[in-house]
Amino acid sequence: MATMHVELVSVERALWSGEATAVFARTVEGELGILPGHTPLLGALEPGWIVRIDRADEDELRVAVHGGFLSVRKDGVSVLAEMAEPAEDIDVARARAALDRADPESGPDGVAARDRALARLRAAGESV
Repeated sequence: MATMHVELVSVERALWSGEATAVFARTVEGELGILPGHTPLLGALEPGWIVRIDRADEDELRVAVHGGFLSVRKDGVSVLAEMAEPAEDIDVARARAALDRADPESGPDGVAARDRALARLRAAGESV
């Protein structure tokens, strides 16, 4: 099976780097599935969604990504996030409480709080 090199980094730290068979992400232009040999592109990540990496020799990696870009090049894929949280680090009860408190009608901060909570719940495999 063909693989590609994928790097997932946030402003705070590098989260994962290795070989993957596919990367799935939602950009402002729509949902993308990236396979080895994909045409190069640069896309802004859609708030409130996740990045899923189908790793070559490990379980899939699901990450709540808050802001950033997806860069596809001939030599691989980079996910450059402002903030990123792997599914195993997410406290589902806390994310649900944050979603309940979020008020998108209050302005940009309320919308951002809602999007962060949604991304966390989606990464953890919860229905929203």
